[in-house]
Amino acid sequence: MSAKSTSGPGGKKPASVATNLIAGGGAGAMEALACHPLDTIKVRMQLSRRGRLPGLKRRGFIKTGMEIAKKETPLGLYKGLGAVLTGIVPKMACRFTSYEQYKLLLSKDGQVTTAANFWAGLFAGVTEAVLVVCPMEVVKIRLQAQHHSMADPLDIPKYRNAAHACYTVVKEEGVGALYRGVTLTALRQGTNQAANFTAYTELKDWLQQKQEDPSAALPGWKTAAIGLISGAVGPFTNAPIDTIKTRLQRSPAEPGQTAVGRITAITNQMMKQEGLRAFWMGITPRVMRVAPGQAVTFAVYEYLKGILEKGRDVLPGGQYEE
Repeated sequence: MSAKSTSGPGGKKPASVATNLIAGGGAGAMEALACHPLDTIKVRMQLSRRGRLPGLKRRGFIKTGMEIAKKETPLGLYKGLGAVLTGIVPKMACRFTSYEQYKLLLSKDGQVTTAANFWAGLFAGVTEAVLVVCPMEVVKIRLQAQHHSMADPLDIPKYRNAAHACYTVVKEEGVGALYRGVTLTALRQGTNQAANFTAYTELKDWLQQKQEDPSAALPGWKTAAIGLISGAVGPFTNAPIDTIKTRLQRSPAEPGQTAVGRITAITNQMMKQEGLRAFWMGITPRVMRVAPGQAVTFAVYEYLKGILEKGRDVLPGGQYEE
């Protein structure tokens, strides 16, 4: 199957919606389990105020991780994992399914151009942001931002788990609080997936053209390698958006303050108190989180998709049974 074709392996019909949903969800679950600690470190670095205080140096990602493990036990690195696992299965299912559907809509005669891949990735990123990512990240960030020791039973946090955090946020701040920063989230996810899918498709097509059979699937290690490379592209381009979004979602809005007003205030405060560098705080753990995450995601997705597609039996007349 060509990377720039809408056809399935051997020229068969494109993968079904059910295949994309199952393969995408499974890939997302594996990615979360493997890479969540790096996301927690990234969030703590983005929320750190050490750069504002004289004489206090910013901690690097290794030291930040060690401090979390030391003060809050290694389990502290998995804070918010419940929210991520609850949301990442529908997120990845939504991402891959919507991407494939947008790709079909934008294709011409079964072929997908680089521009079409870019727009399909962009639209898929916005779709997942609105439907899944924004509410999930508000809950996750509230959990990750809590500084408490999971080894001390008397140290009771405000948010006990993902469900309790979601309930508390809605009760105290309303449903709208779950969509705080939705515009920035959609912008981040859209640019991320546009860069991600475009880079992945171009690299996949290039490698396939070097094979004896260009339509054959790539081995798993090659899929993981190009997923790793493509996953590193997005974070460098939209790190400021992600940092502002994290600070916006961390705390409730002040009475009478608009979303635009909060974004402007956060941006100005960061520039004045912490400098331009603050917008890229957490970029190292974010790349270390996203890039390997995409390697795992694409490798598992392609593997599961291949297994599920083998179950489709060819019937006379070129029809397929799912």
